[in-house]
Parts: sequence; C-alpha cells; structure tokens
Amino acid sequence: MKCVICKQGETYSGVTTVTLTRGEATIVIKKVPADICENCGEYYLSDEISGKTLAMAEKAMKLNHEVEVIQFAA
Repeated sequence: MKCVICKQGETYSGVTTVTLTRGEATIVIKKVPADICENCGEYYLSDEISGKTLAMAEKAMKLNHEVEVIQFAA
C-alpha cells in the first residue's frame, strides 16, 4: 500500500517499536508486527495488532509503572 503520510513510499511487512505515553507513564512495546513505509518509516498496525498493543499497555498502566519496556506477544 502507498504511505498516506509521505505519499512516496510503499509499505512492507516488518516489526517496529511502539511508544505510548499517558500522563507521566511511557510504555514501549518492541517487535510489534506492522506495515512500515520504506521511505519515511511510518508504521501501520492492523486492527487486531492495535487492540493487542493497547491491551498490553493498559495492563502495564494498571501496575502503575512509570516506564515499561515489553516485547509484543502474539
């Protein structure tokens, strides 16, 4: 698919690091499957992967962690 951000590159399947911030907390999730733009690096998550990523972040938030670095679990 053509990147909607830069409108130049095509996306390819790969893995990326997703960083989410809420208030004072920062959650970093590594090795998340995504479609990544070859030109600008923008990533796109499927609905399923996005849901899993947000669920993982919510779990870390409930533990009151200020900074959490976790691996994506399929």
